[in-house]
Parts: sequence; C-alpha cells; structure tokens
Amino acid sequence: MIDPGEVAERLEVVRARLRQAGGEAVRVVAVTKGFGADAIEAAVSAGLHDVGESYAQEAVAKLGEADVGANPIVHFIGGLQRNKVRRLAGVVDVWQSVDRVALVDEIARRSPGARMMVQVDISGEEAKGGCPPDEAGGLVDHAAAAGLVVEGLMGIGPVGEPAAARPGFGRLRRLVDDLGLAECSMGMTDDLEVAVGEGSTMIRVGTALFGPRPPRS
Repeated sequence: MIDPGEVAERLEVVRARLRQAGGEAVRVVAVTKGFGADAIEAAVSAGLHDVGESYAQEAVAKLGEADVGANPIVHFIGGLQRNKVRRLAGVVDVWQSVDRVALVDEIARRSPGARMMVQVDISGEEAKGGCPPDEAGGLVDHAAAAGLVVEGLMGIGPVGEPAAARPGFGRLRRLVDDLGLAECSMGMTDDLEVAVGEGSTMIRVGTALFGPRPPRS
C-alpha cells in the first residue's frame, strides 16, 4: 500500500529541489503507472492535480477504481498505439506522447478538440519514441488543423548522467519557443534540475514520490 503521508513528504522534497533549481512554478505530474489506484489517491491527497499513465488497460481500470474527491488531470505519457486511443478517449485529458500523423488523426477522430503535446526525440534512443526535431513543426500544424489543442512539446532525456540530457533539453526548449507554444514537458526524477535549468515547465516524476516501481506482472 502507498502511504499518503510519505508521498506528501516526498513531494516536499521534490518541491525543494525545484525551488533550488529556480523552478518554483514548474508543474509536477505524478507518474502513477505501474502502481495501484492508491498511488493516484495519495497524489491527489498531497495536493497534486496531474497524474501520468503509460499503459492503456491499466490506466482505464485504475482510474475507475481510484477514490478521489476531485478528478485529477490525466496525462498519457507512454508509447501509444493507434488502436488504444478509442479505449483511452474517455479517460485521458492530455495526450503527451503524440509523435506521428496517424495518432493525431485517430485522437482527433475519437476525442475531438483534445489537449495534446508533440513528443520529440531528443535522446536518439528509438525505444523512447518521439518524432525527429525537424518534423515537430509540421506535426504541430497538422494537429492544429485537425482541431486539437497543442499545448506544447514533450521529450525524454537519455539514459546516463543527468548532465547528458542538457543539449536535448535545450533544443526542445528552443523548439517550444520557435513554435510559440506554452508547455515544455521535460525532466524526471533523476534529471529534473537539468530540465528546469533548460526551461522546463512540467516535470514527470514517479520514483521520487512513490519509490521504485514494482515489476509488471
């Protein structure tokens, strides 16, 4: 079981790290993927309004079970298959991992006017997904033309030392600015200070709040 008091204490540590890095206004998305509905309940109890999920079936089931007074804003942050969009359409508030035209079109079909971000490959690691940086602008334009609300860009740093993420984070921030977007979703538990230093507006943290993620069964 997730201890809500412990999550609240860990959130204060995360917020202290953000303040130290100059990111007092950075939004925290609690990454509850892999945990049970109690993680969502603990995050909301601690005062967080945003949760992140990555697995379609798990997200739908868990969000139906969670007992929360105010529904959190649900971000889908994992690799997304087009055939999962229909199942998620009634659950997801912000689609962060949109990286190709086919996904844009399916989301526009299943969830007209939805909020989304374009995921950009800033690590060079294929498994993490994301469109090439030079294709981000075209995908943003396509999404806007399809009636979706493009709030910003999202990126995942490379595996390794946090400092190694700096060039990619900097490039993503410049792309956000060049495209006139509001949100720059980058930074996780290990590299959040680097991300904030490069202009992140939103970090996605799981381990820092809930501890090590249990293995998927």
